[in-house]
Amino acid sequence: MQRRQSSKTPKQPLQVNHKNQTDLSAWRKGGRTDPGNSVQNHQSPNDQKNDSEQVSLEQALSYFEKVQDRVSLKKSNVLQKHLAAVESTALQRGLPPEGFDVLLNVALSGKLADTVNTRLLKSLIPASVIPESCVVSSVSWLCVSKCSDNIQLLFLRWLITMFDFVDHKEQIHALYGFFFSFLQDEKMCPYVCHLLYLLTRKENVKPFRVRRLLDLQAKMGMQSHLQALLSLYKLFCPELVTITLPGKMKSYFKNSEGPWKAVINTVRQRNQANSPVSQLLILGTSQPQSRKRKWNTQLTIPASSTNRTNLEEDRKKNRVDLYSTKESAFRVEQLQTFSQLLQNIHHLEFPSQMGSVLTNPLLLHYMNCIKDESIYLRLYYWMGQTFQEECTWCVADNNQYEEEFKDFLEMVYKTECFLQEGFSSCEEFLYKSLPLWDGFCCRSQILRLVSWIPLSGFSEMKSYLYDPLSQLFFTSSLYFKCSVLESLKELLQNWLNWHVIHLDSESDSQGHALSTTLSGIVNVVAELIHFVGRISTVALRLEDDSTFLLYFILDFYETVCDMYLRYNLPLLIMPPAGVFYPALLSMDSVNLNQLCYIMYRYRTNLVAAKESELSKKKILQFKFSSETYQEYNRYIIAMVGCLWTSSAFQKDIHPQGLHMDEELLKKTAVQEFKTSFNIVYHPAMMGYAVLFLQQAWPDDTTFNFSLIKGKKWNWYLEYLYAQGLQGLKVFIESSINRVSQASCSKAENVQV
Repeated sequence: MQRRQSSKTPKQPLQVNHKNQTDLSAWRKGGRTDPGNSVQNHQSPNDQKNDSEQVSLEQALSYFEKVQDRVSLKKSNVLQKHLAAVESTALQRGLPPEGFDVLLNVALSGKLADTVNTRLLKSLIPASVIPESCVVSSVSWLCVSKCSDNIQLLFLRWLITMFDFVDHKEQIHALYGFFFSFLQDEKMCPYVCHLLYLLTRKENVKPFRVRRLLDLQAKMGMQSHLQALLSLYKLFCPELVTITLPGKMKSYFKNSEGPWKAVINTVRQRNQANSPVSQLLILGTSQPQSRKRKWNTQLTIPASSTNRTNLEEDRKKNRVDLYSTKESAFRVEQLQTFSQLLQNIHHLEFPSQMGSVLTNPLLLHYMNCIKDESIYLRLYYWMGQTFQEECTWCVADNNQYEEEFKDFLEMVYKTECFLQEGFSSCEEFLYKSLPLWDGFCCRSQILRLVSWIPLSGFSEMKSYLYDPLSQLFFTSSLYFKCSVLESLKELLQNWLNWHVIHLDSESDSQGHALSTTLSGIVNVVAELIHFVGRISTVALRLEDDSTFLLYFILDFYETVCDMYLRYNLPLLIMPPAGVFYPALLSMDSVNLNQLCYIMYRYRTNLVAAKESELSKKKILQFKFSSETYQEYNRYIIAMVGCLWTSSAFQKDIHPQGLHMDEELLKKTAVQEFKTSFNIVYHPAMMGYAVLFLQQAWPDDTTFNFSLIKGKKWNWYLEYLYAQGLQGLKVFIESSINRVSQASCSKAENVQV
């Protein structure tokens, strides 16, 4: 990189006065002390040891503040001692806010060798927050040729890693153009792009910057970090970025956390365990700590800058803020009530820590009200990185953190429920991880996330979702099968709800565009329904037509049968024969009653669709296939033949139905085989028939079912309705009665 030369004298380090040192001692003690009071009273041996460490850190900061000439690390025992003191304190408890200004100043000023500067930068571990002023002061050193390219690169990596720990961002945002100028350096370009990605706002997107990025891309090729920044620019100003960019990338940026990520977690955990006062200063103390992306250390809103020393507060009050670009920004730490959100919604300063958003209902309301795509983009990027690094079955040696990962998945699911929409980053995670999933780890959380996969025309959903899910489905327990079916039912409902909401916002004048969109939705929904039909048919065979499994299957089709009227989607798909006939012949009255209700709703929807087609009121109209009507009619004939006319074995015309030759039926030695499945003799209904006979003829102990005929038949129907079989009631009233009025023998002519 060609850095601008400057003739100015070396920058003088800021002074750390005695009051700052007093505050530093208070921090090391775990609380503030009055300079006029002695700190030596009533000290335990551990306190005396801490005092020794305090003096060492204070002396080290004072030494690095005053050092002027280049000092050799090997030849200077004093430098070695003070450097070791800084490293030891940083690794043990982290550094206080007051120490960063001094250490960044000396590390970037070039006064010491790169070996020392590297060790200092790697020791910059915060115990609470990092003052924004010291970051701005440090950036100014990049303007002069004082530190090497490697140190500049390490500083950028440190700044990216610690971005969420900086207490404010406005002054750093004001340096956007300065950081942008560093893109010309090929080594620094990936990290500069990463930093710019975190800083970019809509006002930062300028035509000259877009041209510069395009020139760099033409020179360097399709680099992921350039594509990331261009994608963000295109999101803010699509009219400025007209090129086509890849839709999905595994990872945009290189990992910048290497030297610090493990130490941060260790320091924070130790501080929480040892110092109840310092717990108030640490970011995100309300959650257990992760050793990686710090996702659960960001679940609470960061503490405001009031935790800093009184001296720094006074300096902030007296200083004119020359960098601020916003007027009266409302700090998110102050947001406590919904009324405050409404009053300050247009100048709310959104937090840099995206993890804090997921557990704050007010911020989630803000996301719903203010459709700022940059917020979603930042959230998706953060979540994508977290999924990639925290997944317990995708990353080696992560099994010990399963409970922690469960909490994270649960938090993401609750956020999706709150916002009533799925996250694309979560969708990508599922597609990548499901082929590796054992079906056991985080089962409940994963299946819940599946139910919020966004509705889209993704053509490869079969290979990414259905194929790995079906492999687990067929080889797992009955309860896992039921859980998968429940998840897919919720997925269908979420898709249909999304369709209803977005259909209201569509204009009929969109014509062909709307038709194309609706056609894509119909295809995706149909593919899901067909998939559930296939796995349900196989599952019933594997589980011997389990009534428990059948309940979940019919529950899914209870949503399918009402898609046209309830969700305004021009699509109806009948259940496969492998589902219909096990339900029709089920031994459980609940399943039979549910099947009757489903067939009633199918009829209602098909009649409405037929009337809509005949009226021709709508220009845009999707016509149902004639096969759908034919399939419905075949099923109705079978149901009427079973439950009412006792002619199922003769009249069922479905290829996979119940039709059997009479000679074969006689060989079964069943006396009354024709009536075996009507509403009296059906295995699922016989218990009701017995109870009815006991009430109607209490003295008759022969249980003569042939007595239920004529008026007794109607009484028996009323008895069934009184037992809560409302599905059977609406089915008989809508289908069987009108058939019987003509002729029970013409059941096969039932038409919609």
